[in-house]
Amino acid sequence: MTLQEVPPASGVRRKRLIALSAAASSLAMLGLSFAAVPLYRAYCAATGYGGTPQVAKLAPASEGERDLIVRFDANVGPGLAWTFVPETPEIKLRTGKTATIFYKITNMSDQATLARAAFNVSPESAGAYFDKIACFCFKDQKLGPRETLELPVVFFLDPELEKDATMVGVETITLSYTLYAAKPPTQDTVAAKEKPL
Repeated sequence: MTLQEVPPASGVRRKRLIALSAAASSLAMLGLSFAAVPLYRAYCAATGYGGTPQVAKLAPASEGERDLIVRFDANVGPGLAWTFVPETPEIKLRTGKTATIFYKITNMSDQATLARAAFNVSPESAGAYFDKIACFCFKDQKLGPRETLELPVVFFLDPELEKDATMVGVETITLSYTLYAAKPPTQDTVAAKEKPL
């Protein structure tokens, strides 16, 4: 049976099916576009892709055999009147050993401001092995006028990096933070967080 021989009712049904399929595909693509950013962040956090450090609850039970230099970098985004520096520019660290370093931030303005840190590790291949146990980057930081804080970062380098061929020639890893101005929460967002589920 050719298309010309299809009865008119079947032709209408076919056009509806095609229209419904196109609409469903469009809605699915729209949904995926909204989910892309959170899914990408989750993927980076799980794999270390793009230099994203891992989050750990405990340090490994034993140390590895390699010592690496870990450098610390601090930057302030536009529009934020803060200073931000690591108190120690670099350390030598054995894989599997936990280290604590501090960053110092100062609000140089005459008003209270809020900021949030974005972070990454370079080279990117090291992100999968850079594990943070505690970090100020997981929440907004609020400083009053001229206030100064020292913020800790507790981390270790996973000894598994010693088995990764891409890490063989790596002698130095850099942990880099950038502070960006954040907006204070509105009454609606505060009420939504406090509302019981």
